[in-house]
Amino acid sequence: MGRRPYDHSVFINCPFDIPYKRIFDAIVFAVYDCGFLPRSALEAETQKIAMRLERIVEVIDNCRYGIHDLSRASIDKKTRLARFNMPLELGIFVGALLLGNNKQRTKTFVLLDREPHRYQKFISDLNGIDPKPHYNRVDDAIRIVRDWLRDVSGANYRIPTGGVIAARYHNFRKDLSYLARELNQEVMELTYPDYCCLIEDWLKENTAHGSLVDK
Repeated sequence: MGRRPYDHSVFINCPFDIPYKRIFDAIVFAVYDCGFLPRSALEAETQKIAMRLERIVEVIDNCRYGIHDLSRASIDKKTRLARFNMPLELGIFVGALLLGNNKQRTKTFVLLDREPHRYQKFISDLNGIDPKPHYNRVDDAIRIVRDWLRDVSGANYRIPTGGVIAARYHNFRKDLSYLARELNQEVMELTYPDYCCLIEDWLKENTAHGSLVDK
């Protein structure tokens, strides 16, 4: 993944636990298939804590768009402690939007959750910003991301509708094991950059519409 323009970059702030991974993978694909570049804190996962936070801030700085999923913002069953990574990264993104320079003030974001209005119980300051519920369903998450990007970016008619992208995503998943084996990789061991490269390769062979990122 090379560096892409600010106006085409989408920061994905979401949980990284195993149960959520199927939704995360689908969102990454949907962002690509809409013609945008997904960015993630996973780009900094091998770095030390201080360096990782700096890297996350750098990624947020370079993204006009943000997808923030609060569906796992709850008490961890093992530690009995709250999970704060998603609210922290949302706070950094909103801070850049409200306090940053003219470029940063063009930021816009969408909130996702697993059900409507749940966030009001733990982040009341977000009242008036309605999260879009995906009900832990992959196709719903894809549709939300597609419709939101279409609306806020002013992107043209070439972006497929949510149902089309969902169908294409499921076809990609069927091909993923083969694509990984061609590169001597295992699907379960793919890093975030590995996964992104496989999406990019698949889309080059399976996309009829143009990519906005390359315009």
